[in-house]
Amino acid sequence: MTGVVFLVLLFAGVPISLVLCLSAVWYIQASGNEVLYSSFAQQLFAGVESYGLLAIPLFMLTGELMNEGGLTQRLIQAARVFVGGFRGGLAYINLLANMFMAAIIGSAASQIAVMSRAMVPAMEEEGYRREFAAATTAAGGLLSPIIPPSMLFVIYGVLAQIPIGDMFMAGILPGLILSASFFVIVALVGLKEQFPKGEWMSPGVALAAIRDCLPAALIPLAIVGGILLGIATPTESAAVASLVAFVIGRFVYGELKITRLGALFVRTAANSSLVIFLIASANVFGWVIIYEAIPQKLAAQITTLTSDPFVFLLIVNLALFLIGMVIDGIAAVILVVPILLPIAQTHYAIDPFQFGVIVCLNLVLGLLTPPVGAGLYIASAMSGAKPMAIFRALYPFLAAVAAVLLLLSWAPSISTVLIR
Repeated sequence: MTGVVFLVLLFAGVPISLVLCLSAVWYIQASGNEVLYSSFAQQLFAGVESYGLLAIPLFMLTGELMNEGGLTQRLIQAARVFVGGFRGGLAYINLLANMFMAAIIGSAASQIAVMSRAMVPAMEEEGYRREFAAATTAAGGLLSPIIPPSMLFVIYGVLAQIPIGDMFMAGILPGLILSASFFVIVALVGLKEQFPKGEWMSPGVALAAIRDCLPAALIPLAIVGGILLGIATPTESAAVASLVAFVIGRFVYGELKITRLGALFVRTAANSSLVIFLIASANVFGWVIIYEAIPQKLAAQITTLTSDPFVFLLIVNLALFLIGMVIDGIAAVILVVPILLPIAQTHYAIDPFQFGVIVCLNLVLGLLTPPVGAGLYIASAMSGAKPMAIFRALYPFLAAVAAVLLLLSWAPSISTVLIR
């Protein structure tokens, strides 16, 4: 009955965090075990009682400071130096700039919003179809949950109780493979549609663009480098990155205005509090799931279907794709990991890092797939293209993601080679 209440509330449009809390309350009341109410508040608090979750507001703050401080535009100009002269050069610039931003922002929705404002008008001016420009930008946002840092990786690491720094490492190679597949898609589509030929920068302008970008490049170095060298935890690296973004935006580029910091902090606090409360409410729901022994019951069903880890992952991929179509990526991670991860580890000996990369990449696809498709609507609002037109232009990119997911499911070493 609790599942029915959950689905009714979900499809009634109730915010997912309230759906989780109300479903847990319904279960306690229906079970007659009202003593569980005494633990309700404790479970809410326990959901956010993790040092690693501090990285989420800090990464959000870094992204906001970058946008206000002019760092984003300089990263785009640096990308133009390396790929701007190829046919379809601006599409390559879009993807390369998205790779840079993925190493800083950590949120696909935020990245799609930022990059759509910057790239879609420029691509349209040079003769690209608006829907393709928006689709390329939206596809680039899929790199954000994979290339570290990643808010989804932070949440997954907390839920799976594995080192977040190692989880970041697990995403590097899959992120590069996914990026390369997107470059191939742009090349193939460019051959078919005869994209406009780009122009290489003159040596002087190129050197100036790289010089201007160097301060901004300190941010991904501060994040990833600090973790790789063992100097800082992911949370500490996020704090350092926020400080570096402020110093560069304010004192190096001079574009970050002190008067705008108040609104920036309010946006960061509002956005991060939504995520944190969602994690807290999901912990209560997970508590109910464990109390009902749902993972064990589900494991008994799945293990009767297959004993092959690869086949299990194919089933999981399909299930996650369907879940991601109707539930936000962060909420979906919080919901499915406590159920599926124990099955993957106990019954199929699947590495938690491999499983985490697959789960996070798969679920974020929901940003770009109807009926919810928040990323589609963000790209549409920023570009003026119709959501379904963007979705049709996304088909080749989605096919590339599906191929990469199959590869990651078949070859665990892609996700684990850098942490072994």
